[in-house]
Amino acid sequence: MKKRKSKMNKMKDLEESLKEEREKSTDYLNRLRYLQADFENYRKRMEKEIRETFQVSNEKLIVSLLNVIDELELALSSGRETENKQALLEGVEMTLKKMYSTLEQEGLTKIEAVGKSFDPNLHEVMMVVPTNEHKENMIIEEVRKGYLLKDKVIRTSIVKVATRSGHDP
Repeated sequence: MKKRKSKMNKMKDLEESLKEEREKSTDYLNRLRYLQADFENYRKRMEKEIRETFQVSNEKLIVSLLNVIDELELALSSGRETENKQALLEGVEMTLKKMYSTLEQEGLTKIEAVGKSFDPNLHEVMMVVPTNEHKENMIIEEVRKGYLLKDKVIRTSIVKVATRSGHDP
């Protein structure tokens, strides 16, 4: 009889333990669901903030470029009304400087090319020119300017590169 009570007590203990573990399991599952929901809300909020930041940044750049467009339109209008070619050129040069200034504020820089050594990360070779006047792999002409945006190459320079001709001087 004692064995039977002992087994009954063990069964009750086991059932109680099982009930506690089920409650813990249910509690952990509920916590996990809340965490998943919180994380999903956080992810959506971050995506929205990134979109809004990107939009504001684009607006700022576009407004700056609209000012440049206004100046170009004014230069064209003035150019149609005047025979003074020099005034038109000066107006366009000033507008181009403003455009470069606007883009520099956004992190754009020109890649230096002429007189520099060829770098395949920054330059694209259009032509190799045999010469004894320049060092091997020196860029002697830039066909198209290249640009960096905050230290990232967004357009390589297209260049002509010197190579030594068959014999030294």
